[in-house]
Amino acid sequence: FPDKETLSNLSVFEEACPEEPEDTKNILNMLGKYGSPATVAQTGGRYFGFVCGGILPSALCSKWLSDAWDQNSALFVLSPIASKLEEVCENWLKQLLKLPDDTVAGFVSGSSTATICGLLAGRNYLLDNMGYDVTGKGLFNAPQIKIVLSEEAHSTVFKALSIIGLGNTKLIKVPTDGQGRIKADEIPELDNRTLLILQAGNVNTGAFDDFDSICRKANAAGAWVHIDGAFGLWAAACEKMSCLTKGMELADSWSVDAHKTLNAPYDNGIILCRHKDILVNAMHMTGSYIIYNENRDGMLYTPEMSRRARAIDLWATLKGLGRRGVAELVEELHCKAVYFSRLLQDGGLQILNDVVYNQVLVYFDNDRKTEALIKGVQESGVCWMGGSKWSGKSVMRISVCSYKTTYDDIEISAKEILRVAELVSDFQSC
Repeated sequence: FPDKETLSNLSVFEEACPEEPEDTKNILNMLGKYGSPATVAQTGGRYFGFVCGGILPSALCSKWLSDAWDQNSALFVLSPIASKLEEVCENWLKQLLKLPDDTVAGFVSGSSTATICGLLAGRNYLLDNMGYDVTGKGLFNAPQIKIVLSEEAHSTVFKALSIIGLGNTKLIKVPTDGQGRIKADEIPELDNRTLLILQAGNVNTGAFDDFDSICRKANAAGAWVHIDGAFGLWAAACEKMSCLTKGMELADSWSVDAHKTLNAPYDNGIILCRHKDILVNAMHMTGSYIIYNENRDGMLYTPEMSRRARAIDLWATLKGLGRRGVAELVEELHCKAVYFSRLLQDGGLQILNDVVYNQVLVYFDNDRKTEALIKGVQESGVCWMGGSKWSGKSVMRISVCSYKTTYDDIEISAKEILRVAELVSDFQSC
């Protein structure tokens, strides 16, 4: 993380809007001199602060090319290459994630937007089944739908519900177990007015809900099921990890990022939905100037019209990895997280979660010592991880997400954490 002087130097950008044009070389020199030192090495091998991921070489190079192309991927007539690669990626994703053949994909900025799309499609589907035209009438006199989710749902889910007009005050929040999984036996009775939201990869523990039993129950009741799988959905692409996602194909919609676990460039989220007409109707718009085509028009599946051709980067990422590479990447992230947890546990720190995926929660005797440990490690410059809250405790949260992370990186980072822990103990015992 940048030092105080570097952050202070960013004030150089605080100037009035220039009256005259500036030379491109000078602009780049300014960015290089003051901007480069103020970046965070979040794509590096020892960054564990958030679920960020790195950027694979194939993806980085394709991003340079696609940025040079600067394609608007709204319509086929605007970019045939973007249209074709969206179509290809959609098919590859269905194969990798083992989703139904009739699943369609929309390529959006991130899983937050993808979640909005999935919940919006579900909302419209449920209201339509009640005979209410929400597209035409809005929500002013709409019948109520029942929204069921876990107490551990990600904050972006609550944000999405608010954005689509369903709010946060009438939600049915189901308790979770010690790992953050929704308690299936405490889910209320479901019906055809229910929007049920499940999770593939708890943001703290990495835990997965029991999709198989819950989705079967929901399907029988006629409920709409959305799975928030921002970084966890990729477990389905790895045979050794796919037990975590058993039954997820029974859901109606899924949100996932490519720029986390998959290590694609940023601005790469995906909404997947097994009901094409419902998703398209929720996203669709018309205009006298719009030229639709018999080929894929990407804007039909997303809220955006003008949109970056992000599927180019996703295609290059998947092409560079192949099915075997995706599976190995997912498995290796898990194995490294397990190794990390064992080194820290052997060193006397407490691991609070079952490391089933890529997340590790670390606790050091009490909240005060844990917070001091986090601060000390962040200031060391050796590695970086953030803090969180779990079961009322302050915890260090380690997210193993980058393909660049090696076992050497894990060992160096664990050694530094234990070194700082010893200093914290010595200081607080004085």
